[in-house]
Amino acid sequence: MKRRKFIVSSALSSIALNSGDLVSSDVDPVTTGAEGRKILVAGGGFREAFIRYMAELTGKEKPRLCYLPTASADRPSGIISWFQNCANLNVVPFVQESFISSYRMDQSFEDVLLSMDGIVVSGGNTLNQQAIWKVQGIDVILKEAWDRGIVLGGASAGSLCWFEEGTTDSRPKEVTKIECLGFLKGSHSPHYDAEAARRPLYERLIKSGELMPGYACDNDAGIYFEDNEVRRVVSTRANAKVYYVSRVGDEVVERVMEPERID
Repeated sequence: MKRRKFIVSSALSSIALNSGDLVSSDVDPVTTGAEGRKILVAGGGFREAFIRYMAELTGKEKPRLCYLPTASADRPSGIISWFQNCANLNVVPFVQESFISSYRMDQSFEDVLLSMDGIVVSGGNTLNQQAIWKVQGIDVILKEAWDRGIVLGGASAGSLCWFEEGTTDSRPKEVTKIECLGFLKGSHSPHYDAEAARRPLYERLIKSGELMPGYACDNDAGIYFEDNEVRRVVSTRANAKVYYVSRVGDEVVERVMEPERID
């Protein structure tokens, strides 16, 4: 086996594939002293700067942050990238896989997720993510986590999932509408500047009334919500923007929300 493959395989075996081993059984669920219910979303690219900002939002000196890669089918490369992005941060990183076996996971999803200070959801297939969460009861656990003040977040499918509805590439042939958890009110479009089909579809669906008004995020740009209010608009790249898209009369209007850099 080549050295690179051995390193990746060893890392996955030791830190990622059995997340039940990562949470001590004597850790109590977070009861939180945090104020408000917090969600940090990005259009694409939830890397080191966004993870650092999420860590700050927890109010903890060394927060426990869990990566939930359901939408990416627990893809190993995404798990490795998560640990790499956390390596230089003052956080304790965890992973909770969704494609699990009772024989290798001896704690419940609730035990693991409610012991965290923050939860980062991966990108990937939002439709599959939502279906698996509902079957496993993860959607209910995430709502409890949010109500407790555990900071939620993510990019792409990891941002879309928190809204009432939005646009997704999770079905064959074309980008379509999807309904999600509804923690955040309104609609959402990630990858607004990165995928050609996103903007025209989002505008068309809002103009027709098929989608509620909402927030569109370019890759590397995002929004921090607290109790469903926009508290801060941020980016890690020049020219990455956020838009509030709505219908005024018979026209669709994009209002630019200029972000602050958080490099």
